[in-house]
Amino acid sequence: MMNVFEDVSRFLEKQLEEFLRAHPHLELQVLVDNLREQDVKTTKLLAELEAEEKRQQDAILATANEIQRWHERIKKAEAAGRQDLATAAKAREASLLSQGNQQWGQMEVTKARLQQTQSLLEKIRVRQQEVQEKIRQTPRKPQPSPAPSQTSDPSSGWYHKVSLGDPDPLDEQFRTWEREAELEALKRQMGR
Repeated sequence: MMNVFEDVSRFLEKQLEEFLRAHPHLELQVLVDNLREQDVKTTKLLAELEAEEKRQQDAILATANEIQRWHERIKKAEAAGRQDLATAAKAREASLLSQGNQQWGQMEVTKARLQQTQSLLEKIRVRQQEVQEKIRQTPRKPQPSPAPSQTSDPSSGWYHKVSLGDPDPLDEQFRTWEREAELEALKRQMGR
């Protein structure tokens, strides 16, 4: 049973590849859609990272203010001869310094991710321009006009929707599969 499914799957893949080769503008349109989706996701991630960086900067500033407050307390305690309080305040200041260093390290990681994401977004946008240019240069084949009545003819081997408004589950599956394949190809290409 699995072999039949694999055979059908391979046949459909071959048919799709042949169709896309015969209609390169459609293949490019799928790529445009995938790039647009990638642009939206990357822009959203960029905004999230910028917000995270701002939160981290605020946390670092708050920690720095706390360090300064405890540093002043150390001076006051030492000036008053309260070594017990000065020692405890020094321990607190050291703990806050360690916390501040960790926060700084986390912010540096976020900044690196932010730069990588900005670079990715730039690459996506350059690729979008390249694909748009290729679309402009790709000749379109004239499309045959559809038959007035689209019905299902089991002997033809092709699925025809009964009405243009009905969703086509197979078409949706192919669109999803095509988007995923193009996304993987794009990731491989951008990773070079």
